[in-house]
Amino acid sequence: MLTWLQRDDLSFPPLEKAMREPNGLLAAGGDLSPARLLAAYRHGCFPWYQDGQPLLWWSPDPRTVLYPDELHVSRSLRKKLRQGAFSVTFDQAFREVIEGCAGPRDYSDGTWITTPMQEAYVELHRLGAAHSVEVWQDDQLVGGLYGLAMGQLFFGESMFSRTTDASKAGFVTLVERLNEWGFKLIDCQMPTQHLASFGARPIPRQVFAETLAQYLDEPSAARWER
Repeated sequence: MLTWLQRDDLSFPPLEKAMREPNGLLAAGGDLSPARLLAAYRHGCFPWYQDGQPLLWWSPDPRTVLYPDELHVSRSLRKKLRQGAFSVTFDQAFREVIEGCAGPRDYSDGTWITTPMQEAYVELHRLGAAHSVEVWQDDQLVGGLYGLAMGQLFFGESMFSRTTDASKAGFVTLVERLNEWGFKLIDCQMPTQHLASFGARPIPRQVFAETLAQYLDEPSAARWER
């Protein structure tokens, strides 16, 4: 049975209680308060729902992750990055990035990044937990991504691109920076061909949970630019 969360209780059911179909549905209800969101990521789950649905929490098995030292960059993309086609910054335009991620997509009529979701992550950014990557071209924001950094782990949420390879440039720059900072894993949540092309791969949920326990509270050398 699906567990319904109570607003006065930040605990989540054990990950092994998640449904097999749909894969990873763990709980419903609760809220998007900073305390609950941080508790969710520490527990190994994340919110994902559409307008008109209750708030849903997921922990899929397997979990798609990218180990920073396994990043694969195609020769053509590496050449484009060397040519300086884009400039990349961190934490300079968080709200603009999340709004870009919530924008219309060719393959979807709606977005799961609802207005309440946007405001919740903007607040996490204000608190120093959520971070953005901005990709610029001719002083225009043409792509970016956002997620949470906790310990030596980064939890990716969404990315967007308004011109070819913009989001790829931001993602590669982020992964390389995280690797320099000593991060051990990037949570990509669900598999996509796009992420697989960079080296993302599935791992068992139990391995993911063990990685959380090992690295969530370890210090990193991160220096996010404000």
